[in-house]
Amino acid sequence: MEMQPKQPPAGGRYEPWPHRGVWERDCPGKLLLSSADRGWSALSAELCAVRRGVVPWRTPQSDIRICVAIRSNQTIVTRQAPGIESQVVAGPGTVWLSPPGLREGVVDFAQDLPEFLHIYLPLSYFSSSNFDNDTDESAIDALNYETAFEDPLLAEIGYAVVSELKTETSAGGLLVEALASSLAARLLQKRASASRTQLFPRRTPRGLDQRRLFRVLDYIDTNLEGDLSLERMAAIACLSRYHFARAFRQAVGKSPHCYVSAKRLERAKALLIHGDRPLVDIALSLSFSSQANFTRAFKQATGQAPGRYRQAAGSRPSEFSPMDVRQSPSVLA
Repeated sequence: MEMQPKQPPAGGRYEPWPHRGVWERDCPGKLLLSSADRGWSALSAELCAVRRGVVPWRTPQSDIRICVAIRSNQTIVTRQAPGIESQVVAGPGTVWLSPPGLREGVVDFAQDLPEFLHIYLPLSYFSSSNFDNDTDESAIDALNYETAFEDPLLAEIGYAVVSELKTETSAGGLLVEALASSLAARLLQKRASASRTQLFPRRTPRGLDQRRLFRVLDYIDTNLEGDLSLERMAAIACLSRYHFARAFRQAVGKSPHCYVSAKRLERAKALLIHGDRPLVDIALSLSFSSQANFTRAFKQATGQAPGRYRQAAGSRPSEFSPMDVRQSPSVLA
């Protein structure tokens, strides 16, 4: 089987796989969804449909690429490159790993694969600051290109990314940040050759005391109509992103993104009831990429579209003034 000619790197921060020019010209497939317009800072993702055929394959120059078969009819997938030759019957949840490097080759899809996810994870998520341990570059180097494998946790992370791609939520950026940290931790734990003890020392990370928890909650309340970052929350709590997510859940009973989603839903209700801001303005202020996505999420959560909710609320007596929306966070809790 002939190797495809080397293609120039794609522009931008992340390199789509296969490179967009190759995909459009040579690959019998279609890009279904992309995170390009979502403003995600933690990782980049593309959901593709692949038809039967041979696809040029090339590892990214930076980032780690994780591919997950989301929907598959037990398709035979063969990957060939110098030092790599593997064939697997890929069902839903099958995972492929490609650390950064300069390898290239071909992938042969024997049948159509309706949904195939590509995740690009920055190497910064493997730094010691993300885990409160002594992880270094040697752990990243230990990640290998072995054949496709099954890992239910990695598959679930992939399904969660696809769910956010298909149905945007108000705290999707926070969810993706948490998923990126969990993805890096799982790869280091299960796929690197270093021992688990070396990667995750047996020590108990500091939890969230009341003072630091209140600082984080104040930050969330102040920035509900702005850019909320898991990294910033973790910094306020003086914890790594990975351990902050766990400590927050223990303290509050919800993950950070679930807590923020609930708070933003209450803020959306308050803004609809106590003001006449356009729906598109409310959608963008609560970190939705479009009014349509905001409407879909709001209706899913409340059973009513935002406009109808505003109309129905307008016929009920209000206990609060418009100023309460900003002056009293307790109204939105």
